[in-house]
Amino acid sequence: MSLTLGKTFNRSYSIRVPLLDGFYNIGVFADKKSTFLLFDVHPDFKNSSFQHNFKINMFKNLESSKFCETFLELHNYRRDTLDISNQFKKVKDVYDHDLSYVLNETLIFSKVNLNDKEIFDCLNIYGFTMCSYSEEFVFILTERHHISKRLEKKIVRTSGIQIATTPALNFLEEFHQECKTNWKSGHQISGDPDKIIVINDIEENSIDETP
Repeated sequence: MSLTLGKTFNRSYSIRVPLLDGFYNIGVFADKKSTFLLFDVHPDFKNSSFQHNFKINMFKNLESSKFCETFLELHNYRRDTLDISNQFKKVKDVYDHDLSYVLNETLIFSKVNLNDKEIFDCLNIYGFTMCSYSEEFVFILTERHHISKRLEKKIVRTSGIQIATTPALNFLEEFHQECKTNWKSGHQISGDPDKIIVINDIEENSIDETP
């Protein structure tokens, strides 16, 4: 059944991700005038039994994602000219060899001049897989950078979609528990696993963050 979109969404991007003996076709639909974003997912498998092995989860709040909580450092910052929630910063150093990028794209919708600075209204798309389950796991993180000219403010919102088999989810759970155990024992200082978003108190000088 095809997805029917109204006038809310006017930009789209298609991703084709290989998993097991087939593919998942993922559509990302965005609005060039806001942070609205929607996923559309269609499987394309030679053997339908492989398709039934996968579970799909969508996250409008990355705080609820065990993958993000375990592997990623995210950034939250608010001031008069910035409203940033869950912006992707990096893969945690300790897990650098456990993850691989499968996608890193930037779609620029427009260039805006604010306060004599050139900044971009854009959509960043990151794709990750766990190296040990590269054919059974993918996490797509979308990061919408919207510039409100009226408010002279940059707004960043993120969301994600995860496609994984049960063995891959079990493997993720092992990493998740290991992460929490290390944090409680003081071996890992990348953040509280029950609150992955850390407020950055370092004052930023301007709105012109690179997308």
